[in-house]
Amino acid sequence: MNQRTTAPADRESASDSLNSREMRRILASSFIGSAIEFYDFILYATAASLVFGELFFAGMPPAVGLFASFTTLAVGYVARPLGGAIFGHFGDRIGRKGVLIVSMVLMGTATTAIGMLPTSDRIGVAAPVLLVVLRLVQGLAVGGEWGGAMLVALEHAPAKRRGFAASFANMGGPAGAVLATLVVSAFSTLPDEQFLSWGWRVPFLLSAVLIAVGLVIRLKVSETPLFLDLEEKAERRKIPLLEVVTQYPRNLVLGIIAGMSSYTVQGLMTVWAVAHVIDLGVDRTGVLNVKAVGATLTIVGIWFAARLSDRFGRKPVMVTGMFAGAVLAYPIILLLQTGTLWGFAIGLFLANGIVQGVIFGPFGAFVAELFPTRMRYTGASLAYQSASTLGAGFTPMIASGLVLAAGGGLWLLALVWALSFLVSAACVRATREGREVDLAGETK
Repeated sequence: MNQRTTAPADRESASDSLNSREMRRILASSFIGSAIEFYDFILYATAASLVFGELFFAGMPPAVGLFASFTTLAVGYVARPLGGAIFGHFGDRIGRKGVLIVSMVLMGTATTAIGMLPTSDRIGVAAPVLLVVLRLVQGLAVGGEWGGAMLVALEHAPAKRRGFAASFANMGGPAGAVLATLVVSAFSTLPDEQFLSWGWRVPFLLSAVLIAVGLVIRLKVSETPLFLDLEEKAERRKIPLLEVVTQYPRNLVLGIIAGMSSYTVQGLMTVWAVAHVIDLGVDRTGVLNVKAVGATLTIVGIWFAARLSDRFGRKPVMVTGMFAGAVLAYPIILLLQTGTLWGFAIGLFLANGIVQGVIFGPFGAFVAELFPTRMRYTGASLAYQSASTLGAGFTPMIASGLVLAAGGGLWLLALVWALSFLVSAACVRATREGREVDLAGETK
């Protein structure tokens, strides 16, 4: 496998620090744009846990309807790697900025359309079919979002601050989740009849306003200096996807498995666990409020972990979070089984605030540093989005299956979850430390 040379520092790009006006605009764009896109994407996950089973899969037993709802949720995750490949190709060929504009418009259109979609009692089987199509579009759009948002920040940042700069796109994800959860929680206080008839639609329709705000901010950001250098050298003649899978297959696979650990936390705790504890009788609005607090703690964890990764390296920080996840897996599951709001809260805070935050903080820089500039958008997006598909997209269904296989017990789920953290930690340890890699250099 090709290896890159290292250098003590990259060329300074937009500024010598993260405190200049231009760099603050870049970081804000990365954070806000990512938050808006993930507001839309996570909003669907929340609605899938609460209402889609009843509205779009009417006539089925509740458990079957919930499973079908989670299946449509998985469709969006399946589409994310495809979106990463498509948008990554154009991001590596024509630039990061334009691709980000397209992904945002696509996401906003799909989410707003979901808010206007008739339910199955009005148009029959066409309702779930259209829901799946729109979820597919959401997956394609968010597949192209993260890689571009992360790279715009990382490729402008000074070498010694890359980890922290890249984390702004990662912090945008849980920030979007907080916003989505709080908006749904506010409307969930309506009487059930009103919430099911129109209340759930309003958060989706609000996406149109958020997208307009995001576009204004994103249009003011300049193209990254590393890409402009590459463009001047005319080094973008090959197909990025083919280069990634033929020249860097090991890095791609290791990046995917490393990223899965963080996403199993998201899929298990913010989707499956929400439905599980509500079925046990925990108040729906209380669960949503706790979920919002948990996402806020994830942002805090990402913030500190990313800064630590700039000082100590990506690998030590991420492996620490993965070992913590393996140790805490069974206690967290036991807390969920108490059937209380406080049990859910403590479990979620441990999982999202500590485990996911510590792993996810350095992950943007970690995966970007696995690939050279000419294929970085494609490689990083494929690794990240494939991890999301395998780690979060199927986790709710897998969790439900493991519980059934264990006769209703949760011990098997805890065991598999702990093992997944250990496998991811082994993959991180098998990669090179990227903190000192010269991103302006190509492989030798």
